[in-house]
Amino acid sequence: MEYSKSIERLRSIMDELREECPWDKKQTIHTLRPQTIEEVYELTDAITNEDWKGIKEELGDLLLHIIFYSKIGSEQKQFTFDDVIEGVCNKLVNRHPHIYSNVKVENDTDVKQNWEKIKQQEGKKSILSGIPNTMPALIKALRLQEKTKQVGFEWENTAQVRGKVEEELNELYEAVEQGDEQHIEEEMGDVFFALVNYARFIKTDPEKALEQTNRKFIRRFQQVEEMAVAQGKTLHDMTLGEMDALWNKVKELERK
Repeated sequence: MEYSKSIERLRSIMDELREECPWDKKQTIHTLRPQTIEEVYELTDAITNEDWKGIKEELGDLLLHIIFYSKIGSEQKQFTFDDVIEGVCNKLVNRHPHIYSNVKVENDTDVKQNWEKIKQQEGKKSILSGIPNTMPALIKALRLQEKTKQVGFEWENTAQVRGKVEEELNELYEAVEQGDEQHIEEEMGDVFFALVNYARFIKTDPEKALEQTNRKFIRRFQQVEEMAVAQGKTLHDMTLGEMDALWNKVKELERK
């Protein structure tokens, strides 16, 4: 199959849909926004499952959205799809002087530090610029820490971070004893932030780790429900002790 003109075919289809399809004609950047977020989550699901066929499909859906936004941008005389491509090409060249100029780097850490320095030169007022306000909190905490690391705002070793986790946990326990809801919420946030930092130091993706636990919980709980049905019961009719016994049985079966 000849793919060399595929992108132009997609742009042509987008033009036709925008002219002829009642649904596509109504869309704006605001109506597309929630759908784009959904597509990104569908892509992350496919990546988590290492579903290569799904990844290919979801990337196509995201590309469609990029084409769609560019079409609307062109209609509003703001930018074109070619502007989008040229912009990212220029950004990549400018931010990789170790490839396209004479800057020397030793490792990926140097690359990241150069990247942040160049962003500052481009007019960014803070190294934290560019982190979306609406980004999920767990991922945002990780990105904040990764960015401040580039300027040396970083613990020296894992033991220090572990100590910080323990410190924040003790402060949370104290807040709970005091019964101050606002203080409890603040300290709980500090614990999460410290745990994300600890995960980063032990080279564990906290988002992936939590999602694996979420999936494990779903899998086990649904098996508990199935076991209850097999016994002619529903969870509403069972005591916590009975449900816990089924939970432990599920865990035992998994270990075997």
